[in-house]
Amino acid sequence: MAAAHDAVSDEVWRRLLGRREADAVISPLYGPLLAPPRATDGCFVLGRIAQSLDGRIATASGASFWIGGPGDVLHTHRLRALCDAVVVGAGTVAADDPQLTTRLCAGPSPVRVVLDPDRRLDPNRRVFAEGAAALLVCAEDRAGPQRVGCAEVVAVPRGPDGWLMAAAILEMLAARGLRRVLIEGGGVTLSRFLAAGALDRLHVTVAPLLLGAGIPAFTLPCPARPEDGLRLGWTAYALGEDVLFDIALDRARPPACAVACSGSDR
Repeated sequence: MAAAHDAVSDEVWRRLLGRREADAVISPLYGPLLAPPRATDGCFVLGRIAQSLDGRIATASGASFWIGGPGDVLHTHRLRALCDAVVVGAGTVAADDPQLTTRLCAGPSPVRVVLDPDRRLDPNRRVFAEGAAALLVCAEDRAGPQRVGCAEVVAVPRGPDGWLMAAAILEMLAARGLRRVLIEGGGVTLSRFLAAGALDRLHVTVAPLLLGAGIPAFTLPCPARPEDGLRLGWTAYALGEDVLFDIALDRARPPACAVACSGSDR
């Protein structure tokens, strides 16, 4: 494992916000987010999750505040400020009712994107309140009003597994000029983008916390042997008591997913 680095300072962060492309080389942690996208869909997609030492993102009841410490929360807000859109699944909104804004740092709030294929969420959620722009993404076969609170409703096709196609979501965001995309949660949503080979980079924060049971960070098809898994390199950064693992995925897809999900979300 690489030696841990200090998190980027507030002074460097302000420079990043003021001169994004010119200052990309200042921080090896944030710099890759500012480079031009290399994928053919024109997007740079960063997955983000915080987990306990034993790989849980919430207790069995769904309680997740707070797995990570203050440094991890601040890091998440900084990522939002650097991205054009922040994406969460309906389960995260139902459980946590997040605002998805940049309250803790300087910089603009991203467009808030909620993935709710079957339109199950009620409109009394904070993400649908006035504030930063919002999109509610549902499946094409789910009719309903064109707005939910401040959120515009956008329909995309389902894949063979019944979930929204990751490629179609990114295509829709790119068409709106939203090319730096943060997939913030929850674990199922992040896992679906990973399974589809739709992540350029992954930030996983590990907190010094043991839960023993609860909701897993990743839900993916199980390979037959450990050597059949997706082995990755990382760089570690200290976030207070937590450790952040910065992982370059470059749209890699776990081999077991390529078999289980053949034909979907390509």
